[in-house]
Amino acid sequence: MDSVREPAAARDFSNSEMGALAHLYRGEIYRSTIWRTRLDTTTNWAVVTLGIALSIAFSSPNASPLPLVLVGILILFFLLLEARRYRYFNVWRARARWMENNFYAPMLQDGDLHTENGWTQVLADNYLRPVYHISQATAIGRRIRRNYLWILLIQTAAYIGKLLVHPTGVGSLTEFVERADIGPFPGEAVLAIGVFYVASWMTIAIWIARSDAAKFKSRGSSSSSMG
Repeated sequence: MDSVREPAAARDFSNSEMGALAHLYRGEIYRSTIWRTRLDTTTNWAVVTLGIALSIAFSSPNASPLPLVLVGILILFFLLLEARRYRYFNVWRARARWMENNFYAPMLQDGDLHTENGWTQVLADNYLRPVYHISQATAIGRRIRRNYLWILLIQTAAYIGKLLVHPTGVGSLTEFVERADIGPFPGEAVLAIGVFYVASWMTIAIWIARSDAAKFKSRGSSSSSMG
């Protein structure tokens, strides 16, 4: 049978402990800043790659729109890589935010750190047994909503624009679909896959946004978990 943890007793921090917590907070801020920079780097890679594909596809009227299709694979790779980095970033960010809410904010208000709420034990457990605070799906949804949805929309708009204007203005829907042909793959299949590709990422972004809103609303000011 699992033992039931008793409520933590209130305690006061000594001057040395207060100083150690201050240095710990600075360390978490530094690590979160480093990983935030890594997120920006991955986004920059996606933007630059899309820019190269745009330059190639629109270099001449007879240039193939295929680079705008293939770049979607690279953008997907960068998205998954950035989502993984975001999970690491969230660990450091959550710890720093935890100390801000439970240590610094109460100290500035009335000086009562409310250690009886158990927030110190939650933080200690997180250092002893570090875990991700969010799932891979949640990380993907958040990065799509923040950055990658706009990248995907620009890619989609550029691809449609390429089919509409090059090599000449499109004259009919049939001609538009025929221009989307890629080797043995008919234009109907290529366009259908493209619609599914964009719609699926948009669905994930909306689903995670609603899930986050519900989680934050239900959690409120509880000090039982981080993340």
